[in-house]
Amino acid sequence: MTALQEVPTLGPIARYEQEVIDRITDFDDPRQEWRRLFSELLGTFFLVLVAAGGGMMGHAFPNTISRTAAVVAPALMVMAIILFMGKISGAHLNPAVSIAFALRRDFPWWRVPGYIVMQLAGATLAALFLRSVINVSAMYGSNYPAHGYSNSAAFWMELILTMGLVSVILGTASGAQNIGIIGAFGVGGYIALAGLWGSPISGASMNPARTFGPDLVSGTFTGYWVYIAGPLAGAALAVVIAFVLRGRGGGKTGSGAAQGDIFTEVYKEGQS
Repeated sequence: MTALQEVPTLGPIARYEQEVIDRITDFDDPRQEWRRLFSELLGTFFLVLVAAGGGMMGHAFPNTISRTAAVVAPALMVMAIILFMGKISGAHLNPAVSIAFALRRDFPWWRVPGYIVMQLAGATLAALFLRSVINVSAMYGSNYPAHGYSNSAAFWMELILTMGLVSVILGTASGAQNIGIIGAFGVGGYIALAGLWGSPISGASMNPARTFGPDLVSGTFTGYWVYIAGPLAGAALAVVIAFVLRGRGGGKTGSGAAQGDIFTEVYKEGQS
């Protein structure tokens, strides 16, 4: 082909193939939202695999898993998930966290429903997997108010624990601290500490999805409202605390931490 010859025009099929290739190679393309959603599904699957798996494995093999191990293991898993794929989706793994980031204006509301659906799906898949492998009811991997304690006591425990958790998440994600991926250690450390002292009353779920999966698979939703209302109320209070401590959200650093690196949206004045 000489310099004067024109490059042949691609046909419809060839153009479509080229568009697919361009989409795959352009990581920041907003049409890559599926990567973000898959990240949330996979991350929540692993979280619930460990969190619910501790109780179910302990029932199948008595005296093998202590309460300490059962509450520390999910903390270590969250830490690992944030480190290995936090940059993809922000590694929320929790509807309360997604809503808190949206209230903080670090995360667009239009992404919240998809995140929550993937989180609930990941938790359910984990509970199904555990039931099929361990062969015990998924109810042993869920959270329920302790015997002798009311639903309201468990609600307040979930509220205060989640308020602390989301405060740590929002704080380590903000531009004020700007500690980046090291925030994984703060979040994981808080989950372990909260579980060590708070789990006897409510199970220290702090996550509607973590409790939803085992409850759905077992068909036992006893006191489940506690594990929706408590974490959501705690997350909302954490957003208020973040405003008092650091003012409005929506900055570049906070948005990047909340959304990952795929097509990050930054809040602009006047934007709903």
